[in-house]
Amino acid sequence: MTLTHPTDTPKPVIIWLWVMIAMIFVIVILGGVTRLTQSGLSMVDWRPIMGIIPPLSTADWQEAFAAYKAYPEYQKLNYGMTLADFKAIFLMEYFHRVWGRLIGIVFILPFAWFLIRGSVRGSFALKLTGLLILGGAQGVLGWVMVKSGLVDNPSVSPYRLAAHLSLALVLGAILLWMVLVRTTEPETLDPARRKRVVGPLHPALFLAVLTVISGAFVAGLDAGQTYNTFPLMDGHWIPGGLLDLKPIWRNPFENVPMVQFEHRVLGILTMLACLFLWWRGQVANLRKPARIALNLIGLMALVQPALGITTLLLVVPVSLAAAHQAGAMILLGLLTWLLHETKRRPGRLDYAPAQG
Repeated sequence: MTLTHPTDTPKPVIIWLWVMIAMIFVIVILGGVTRLTQSGLSMVDWRPIMGIIPPLSTADWQEAFAAYKAYPEYQKLNYGMTLADFKAIFLMEYFHRVWGRLIGIVFILPFAWFLIRGSVRGSFALKLTGLLILGGAQGVLGWVMVKSGLVDNPSVSPYRLAAHLSLALVLGAILLWMVLVRTTEPETLDPARRKRVVGPLHPALFLAVLTVISGAFVAGLDAGQTYNTFPLMDGHWIPGGLLDLKPIWRNPFENVPMVQFEHRVLGILTMLACLFLWWRGQVANLRKPARIALNLIGLMALVQPALGITTLLLVVPVSLAAAHQAGAMILLGLLTWLLHETKRRPGRLDYAPAQG
């Protein structure tokens, strides 16, 4: 098989890439729910192979529960919990880990088949190999994150949580870009019209990424459990104690009032940047795919803050918090799509000629 252009990529490969994107989307949601339900520290060992087998008998469950009792989360937070309660949090983390292993299987086996068949080759094969390595690193990073909570403080490191989430989003974004490159061939925008869209697109994407990373620190510190009012925090536009920690650089990452305040500010800035992008793009006369992406960005710029504010006011219900996290991934995906649609390329103009 001769592949002369990315758009010549066989359809089964494209379907496989979409499946991988969907599976990453699901595991990020599972990870968020695991965090929200305080389930992530219930499995206190890491067995990449045998860990696929859950406790099957009462004795197995008692053994797993006894292991959990030896760690600070049980001793300081969940002392006296029942075996039934333990099963609930254990199974949540179990499904999270099993889904991660399933992602590895669904990536490796088709990848090997496509290599043998020659459906992927050259630089594309090398890029996929790089993704495989990153995926393995993601699994290791997940365990490193869990280990940070199996110490005196029964809470995972927000730094490691942010790194774990960020790497998952990077993997998803790379896969999405691979799909876009191989399924669409955007044409070059007229320079003036391209500038109207690309100019505000980059800061909007940058702010969206920063907001997601900030959200990981909010989750890691349980910062959403405090200051459950909006727009004021403890009756103030700018709460006190924002710079209490020393050295001062720790405050944006470890100080609860500062972490929540900066997430609010970044969320509002992201909303404004996306709405400005939408407004600027309305007169750019884009082709249909770019217009769809742009309009969906404008919609999500309103939906996502509404989800975040409602989640805060209701003191972080799991369903709303998971929807807010899903919204963040959708917005990042839409911005990535528009970035691809407005990518500078030689060729014909990617805009509809003016009428009349």
